[in-house]
Amino acid sequence: MSQIPKSATESAPVLNNPFNDAAEVEFSVPGQASYEPGLYEANLKSGLELIERPKKAAGTRNIQRQHAKKRMTIWERLSVLTDEEPTVLFQNWGKNLDGASLVTAIVKINGRDVAVYGHDFTVRAGSMDATNGRKLARLFELAGKRRIPLVGLNDSAGAYVPAGVGGLDGYAEAFTALRKISGVVPSIMCMFGFNAGGGSYLPRQGSFLIQPNDTFFGLTGPGVVKSVLGEDVTPDELGGPGVHSQSGVTDFVVPDEVAALRKVKELLNYLPDNNSMLAPFQPTSDPLDRKTWDIDILLKKAFNSPSGFNTPLDVSIIIQQLCDHGDFLEIQPDRARNTVTALGRMGGNVIGFVANNSAVSSGQIDIAAAYKNARFIRFCNLYNIPVIFMEDTTGFLPGREQEAGGIVQAGRAMLDAIIDLRTPRFLVILRNAFGGAYASYNNYPTGADFVIALPSTRAAVMGPAGVEFVYKPELQAIRAEVKQRLAAGEDAAAVAAWQAAQEQALKTRYEQELMSPNEALSLGSISQIVMPSDLRQVLCKNMAFHLSHYTPEPFNGVQREFF
Repeated sequence: MSQIPKSATESAPVLNNPFNDAAEVEFSVPGQASYEPGLYEANLKSGLELIERPKKAAGTRNIQRQHAKKRMTIWERLSVLTDEEPTVLFQNWGKNLDGASLVTAIVKINGRDVAVYGHDFTVRAGSMDATNGRKLARLFELAGKRRIPLVGLNDSAGAYVPAGVGGLDGYAEAFTALRKISGVVPSIMCMFGFNAGGGSYLPRQGSFLIQPNDTFFGLTGPGVVKSVLGEDVTPDELGGPGVHSQSGVTDFVVPDEVAALRKVKELLNYLPDNNSMLAPFQPTSDPLDRKTWDIDILLKKAFNSPSGFNTPLDVSIIIQQLCDHGDFLEIQPDRARNTVTALGRMGGNVIGFVANNSAVSSGQIDIAAAYKNARFIRFCNLYNIPVIFMEDTTGFLPGREQEAGGIVQAGRAMLDAIIDLRTPRFLVILRNAFGGAYASYNNYPTGADFVIALPSTRAAVMGPAGVEFVYKPELQAIRAEVKQRLAAGEDAAAVAAWQAAQEQALKTRYEQELMSPNEALSLGSISQIVMPSDLRQVLCKNMAFHLSHYTPEPFNGVQREFF
């Protein structure tokens, strides 16, 4: 047996294919008999080296370092994301590598033109200088001018320190250009690797942000926090997905980079190119009049259970039943689970869903839920996406903590977003619709186009506790009689049973007279009662009507003061 040379066993692994010998490129023209290379061919060779330099400049070692961190290079990310070879813009390979750490391109994603930028971490850690800022600004301006979506693949250490204030000017130029196209074209940002400073500010200006596990972004890194505040904190505790997904900074948390790029494609499928278009229509084989029996079964099992109409239920099951083939994409699924915001399709049309989720905190609207709703509603308003609200809430969450945190201001943000909404918007009352939550949740007075209710609807100023106010004299009389009977020596257990029966009768009367949908129907607060099994059919039919008479265009409404 031959012995392997020691030098071979100690050599570092390489990415070079030993069977792929590099051949000298010839610059001959087809049909040319013969030629002697000269000055012209030398110029062509120099030009080809510049063309290929961005992909080759990293070298094997830097690529291996990137892979060792479980990260792809920018070129590998682009190959996963795009349908064909990208059209790279503004290569900028100067003497000092100015601009080389950022790639800007126009690509095809699922057949659509998309503007893309991505940091090349193998060059100066993807840091930003003034040239990069100009490149980004040009790309953003181009996306706005040609009205195409934007995708950012962020993997940057922030401003390039040796560039001095030039790096900050670069960020400022990019910030400004990105803000100017906000609301004109949608943008999706992916956070790869370790991003700090401007590398965090810039992408959060986008419409949506996707963060894989084992990544970080934040104002500063753990080292700065340690030196300034003396706090020991890990990157994950400071700016990992678990932190940002709860605050609403991150919209989607995914396992890895490939999942992030796939999420970009999935999300783009629901978004229009710009604010003058509807989201892409997708023909469906799912019948518009399909019966939604599963909604009927869900409500039957819930409300016939021992806890009756107080039984919590997961509203995402209802959304699934309404959407074409059950497909929908939930936005910020890890935050404020007492409300669900999602994009789906009904009859091929993209629809936004805003739904109270009684499976969490009785569907009550707290600060996080109100801001989550407001942001999603405003996005749908900007990009011509109709919205279906699904109501099942006992009201805004009360309490000292919520008041101290500004629940009134958060509620205002949500109400502003609802009042400004100009796209077709429906309200489906599933069960509870009480108090201020009902008054601010897309009813006819706030501008709804279509309001329907299930037979299980309970709409009132207050829930069951309202019996204390509506039937106050009757309750006082009952309690006075209880005292008299006890004073007369009647059996305490029998008196207590009689009191419970009398009060229960008042509660039943309250629910039948003031909490049923009858009064709302008689007052015109709702258009019709719909059976659960007919919900998809009714919504699809009416949404098709409203969309056929809706003209997609940029939002020109008044900008509210506080949001």
